[in-house]
Amino acid sequence: GDLLPADGVLIQGNDLKIDESALTGESDHVRKSLDKDPLLLSGTHVMEGSGRMVVTAVGVNSQSGIIFTLL
Repeated sequence: GDLLPADGVLIQGNDLKIDESALTGESDHVRKSLDKDPLLLSGTHVMEGSGRMVVTAVGVNSQSGIIFTLL
């Protein structure tokens, strides 16, 4: 799936499922929707569906950037 390059908030989605295993270790894909869990994190992968998001953080300010800085 496509790699998300930035953190953001979902503003439009169509059956969106995300692989967050790179950040959480959880292998199950996470369903994202406007009303339930609309946050998208950089370093995760789109596995199904499509969507649009408003970017809230990039680079070292993103969730994955903060994690990598702490290592």
